[in-house]
Amino acid sequence: MAEAYIVGAVRTPVGKKKGGLSTVHPTDLAAHTLKALIDRTGVDPAAVEDVIMGCVMQFGPQSMDIARNAWLSAGLPETTAGVTIDRQCGSSQQSIHFAAQGVLSGTQDLVVAAGVESMSIVPMGSSITAALEKGMPFPFGDKWVERYGKQEISQFRGAELMCEKWGLKRDELERFAFESHQRAAKAIANGYFKDQIEPINGVEDDEGPRPDSTLEKLATLKTLKEGGQITAATSSQISDGSGALLIASEQAVKDHGLTPRARIHQLALMGDDPVYMLTAPIPATQKALAKSGLSIDDIDVTEINEAFAPVPLAWIKELGADPAKVNPNGGAIALGHPLGGTGAILMTKLLHELERTGGRYGLQTMCEGGGQANVTIIERL
Repeated sequence: MAEAYIVGAVRTPVGKKKGGLSTVHPTDLAAHTLKALIDRTGVDPAAVEDVIMGCVMQFGPQSMDIARNAWLSAGLPETTAGVTIDRQCGSSQQSIHFAAQGVLSGTQDLVVAAGVESMSIVPMGSSITAALEKGMPFPFGDKWVERYGKQEISQFRGAELMCEKWGLKRDELERFAFESHQRAAKAIANGYFKDQIEPINGVEDDEGPRPDSTLEKLATLKTLKEGGQITAATSSQISDGSGALLIASEQAVKDHGLTPRARIHQLALMGDDPVYMLTAPIPATQKALAKSGLSIDDIDVTEINEAFAPVPLAWIKELGADPAKVNPNGGAIALGHPLGGTGAILMTKLLHELERTGGRYGLQTMCEGGGQANVTIIERL
C-alpha cells in the first residue's frame, strides 16, 4: 500500500495587524518559508515536482499564481511547477490533501504543500470589494438566491447562529478565549514553537498572544452585533504568515535519504449548511474517524482553527473530546489566522506538538467559507 509521509514542516511566526510582518511582500513571505523547508530537509529542490499553495485573497500582490512566484523568488529551480488554490480558510490544509493524494496515487514522489496570506497588505474581502467597485455582480447569483433566499451570508452571522444552536453564552466564549491566550503565552515562554519557526524581518515569535489579558477586560468589549455573543476577543485575529510542508513517497524517502516524521493516516472532506458556514468540522471529523477506525479518544492532539470561539466549543461538545487535547498551545484567537496560510501553520504546529509530547495520532480540522471542512489525521513515526 502506498504511503505519504511528512518529512519537513516549517512556518514563519504569525504577525499581528500592523506588526513586524506587515511590510513583507506576501511573495517574499512565502519564499522565506519555502527556502527554509528545502534547507531544513536537505532535499534536492530540483526533485520537487510541484508546489501547491493555499491563498484566499488572490488579488494584487497575491495574484498571478503566488505559489510559482514564491518558489522562484526563493531562488529555487525553474523546473518545479507551482499552483495556487482557494478553499477559503482551509486552502493550505487542502494543499496538504492534494500533495498527499498526488503521492498516494503514485504519480508524484515529492510535493510541497504550503500556504500564505498577508492580511495587512491584501485585506480580507479585497477581491470582492474591487469587483463591486467595477460594477461586477456579487459572487452569489440568482440561482443561489432561489435556493437560500436574500439573507446575510457571513462568518459573523454563522458564529452567532452557532451560539444560538449550541446554547453558547458570552461568558463561556470569553473563558475559552482567555485560555487560548494563556496557553499560547505559556508555549512561547517555554520555547515550544522555536524549532518550527523560521524568523523573518526580525520577528522570532508569534505576535498575537496577550498574556496580560483578563476576563474582566474581555467583558468590557462591545459585541459585534447588538444583542449578540461574539466580540473581537472571541474571534480570530487579522494576521500575516506562511507555512510549508514537504510530502514524500516511500521511494522518495529512500532515494533522497529523508526521515519520515509522520504519515498521512486519513483525509476527509465534507460540506454543511453554508448559512451556518462554520459547522462542517463536526460531521467531517465524524466521517474521518469512522473511515480511520479511530475514536476521538485515540487522538492525542487536535488543532481546530479558532475562527470564532463557538467553532471549537461546539466541536468539543459534539465529539466528546477532551478539551485539554484541543489546541493545547492556543489557537487563532491568540495566535492569529492568516487565512490561506493557516492550514499549513496548524499542521506544522500539530506535528511538532506530537513530537514534543510523544503522542501518536494528531487531527486537524477547520471551518471554511461555503460551509466546508477538511480533516487530516496524521500518525507520528
